[in-house]
Amino acid sequence: MPIPQGFTPSASQAQLEARRTAFATPPNPLAMVSESEVRDALTERHSAATQAKLDAAHVAIAGLGGLGSTIAVALTRIGVGHLHLVDFDRVDMTNLNRQQYFLKDVGEYKTEALQANLAQINPFVEVTIDTTKVSDENVSALFANDDIICEAFDVPENKTLLVNAVLEQLPGKKLVSASGMAGFRSSNLVETRRVSSNFYFCGDGVTAPKPGAGLMAPRVGIVACHEANMITRLILGEQEA
Repeated sequence: MPIPQGFTPSASQAQLEARRTAFATPPNPLAMVSESEVRDALTERHSAATQAKLDAAHVAIAGLGGLGSTIAVALTRIGVGHLHLVDFDRVDMTNLNRQQYFLKDVGEYKTEALQANLAQINPFVEVTIDTTKVSDENVSALFANDDIICEAFDVPENKTLLVNAVLEQLPGKKLVSASGMAGFRSSNLVETRRVSSNFYFCGDGVTAPKPGAGLMAPRVGIVACHEANMITRLILGEQEA
């Protein structure tokens, strides 16, 4: 989403420098944990058979805002082995009301900021990034190596572009999309449904942002977790919503 009209960033040079320093000097997760410790903890929760399927999965997330960043965190926490993050935008202060970033990330590319944040959860998930804008022309090449593609854009036109391009150019890929998540309407209106053999939809399908009821963390998070759970079901062999 664009910065709301009337919002003017007011950080001082000292504050900007403090953000840059914090982003450049995060704790080293590899110094704090071993791969076997992480895997043993995940296996205890999920079982070896389930974790093996999660380890092998390749999931792309297109759009790293309130939906995509939350989906990425959820999938990293359960140990999905390979995540592909795609976005062209940078983190700004108005993103922090719903997206999985921190003050240190403001001004950084979302791909790079989220990759660094996910490493603080599980540094052994393979996270690749493409800091680029999705278009009709690059969809086939961009997502060629992914099993499941998650549409997580804010802008309706971008959602439509990606969904249509995947269905036309990559019909064998699983696609999970979302729409209708703004404001604070009832959580019970949100649903997941199977649209076609490889296409799944999450959200209430109608609720768009409006003054006083924009995109907010709780409801966006509910839809994001619907998407993350559908992706998890697909990885584990469940086909129905």
